[in-house]
Amino acid sequence: MDDHDIQAIERATLMAVAPEAVVEWNGWLLPFDHGTIGRAKAAVPLRHAPVPIDVIDTLEARYAEQGLPCTLRIADVPAFAPFIDELQRRGYVGAKATLVQTASAQRMQQVSSGIPATVGRQPDDAWAALFLGEGFDPVDGANRVRALSRAPDSRYASVREGGRTLACGTVALGYGWASVHGMRTDAAHRGQGLAGRVLAGIAQSALAEGFERVFLQVEAHNPAAHALYRRAGFETAWGYCYWQRPSTLPTFP
Repeated sequence: MDDHDIQAIERATLMAVAPEAVVEWNGWLLPFDHGTIGRAKAAVPLRHAPVPIDVIDTLEARYAEQGLPCTLRIADVPAFAPFIDELQRRGYVGAKATLVQTASAQRMQQVSSGIPATVGRQPDDAWAALFLGEGFDPVDGANRVRALSRAPDSRYASVREGGRTLACGTVALGYGWASVHGMRTDAAHRGQGLAGRVLAGIAQSALAEGFERVFLQVEAHNPAAHALYRRAGFETAWGYCYWQRPSTLPTFP
């Protein structure tokens, strides 16, 4: 991916998770948030190019001003190897390995032969209820509902039965990309292809609004999700970890 695409994806990511505040500084995005979403409170560079080691001091100071631990979201690419070495020297630890994956909406809509999810412009109580249901962390779920609900230019997908949401997801539209977030399936209905129907509905919605390129972010150690996303045509663009001092871990449910 070129610098333009990387920057667009990083900006679109923060738009979708809607931190309380975002500051752009010296080629970095610095999101500040007191919730549970890791991406909403981890500094990220806008290019995959070498960065000066001394930026760490400034980043630590900026996050300390906000009463937040300094957390950095750094891609696993050769350009950042010296920077990561310095983080480790300072006692930082990498956690929650995650993959950024991309696909085409045309391919993605073919992932399911079932009825695509319904997609609306506003979240409702039935959509939000799934994040708070059995098998999900209610505190983290409430944080994600608030963040995803206040994100601009987002759409909300649901597969429902009898008024109850069985699977859901969100797509944010911006910076030339449709980005998938908040994928959830009710614990009692997993393995029934519902997540594929959510992806198909999201793809149809994105195409209808002129967005062909799609990205998402998935934990590296989530084989079920990887299998679904492969069927939808997703390929890994890069991976990253969250870097933070052990005294402030864990912060990423």
